[in-house]
Amino acid sequence: MSGRGFQLSLLGALFSLAGAARAQTPAARPAPPETRRYAIEVAGVRVGTMTATRAPQTATTDAVFTLTSDVKVNFLVYNLKIYYQVVNRVRNGQLLLSTVEAHTNQGDFASRTEWKGDHYDIVADQYKHHYRATEKQPIRYTVTDMFFGEPQGQTRAFAEYFGDFFAVQRTASGKYKAERDGREDEYQYANGELVMLIKKNPLKNFIIRFVPK
Repeated sequence: MSGRGFQLSLLGALFSLAGAARAQTPAARPAPPETRRYAIEVAGVRVGTMTATRAPQTATTDAVFTLTSDVKVNFLVYNLKIYYQVVNRVRNGQLLLSTVEAHTNQGDFASRTEWKGDHYDIVADQYKHHYRATEKQPIRYTVTDMFFGEPQGQTRAFAEYFGDFFAVQRTASGKYKAERDGREDEYQYANGELVMLIKKNPLKNFIIRFVPK
């Protein structure tokens, strides 16, 4: 073999090894999940928990958000049991699929919002709430997102449970209200993090308070 042929052969072998090395390089690992935990109180009594989690997915711009609530209230004439979980699948900041499962002492319920390429099909079958809709605009901000940062510049948030939107308004520094169909929630932030959520109720307000690690 000539000197030039030997050099070409050696270069070919080196490129092959480099390609094999690249092929064996493991995919970048996603950032660890972010979890925020809250205590749910009614009239000063702790009645449940709420957990919000944001989990980036491997080597993609995808993320999975979950919001899980477990509540048991037993007062004199006020008995309530609710377990529900929201799961949002997001790509490039856009909601692709949201599912909500609710299990209560009044029965089991569900909501589903799915992107079909040019619109969302929305079906919400919850306790005393049945809703069907089509939404053509990409959804990029949801109620679950509000647990992971102050809604600066956002004027509405998609309520996965209802399949509809809350109007969001800043009321003071670090304070926002979200309103929909006569329902009002108050969000309070400190250093950009949600520290308290007040879900206003005609009987008793639910106070959702951040639990530090």
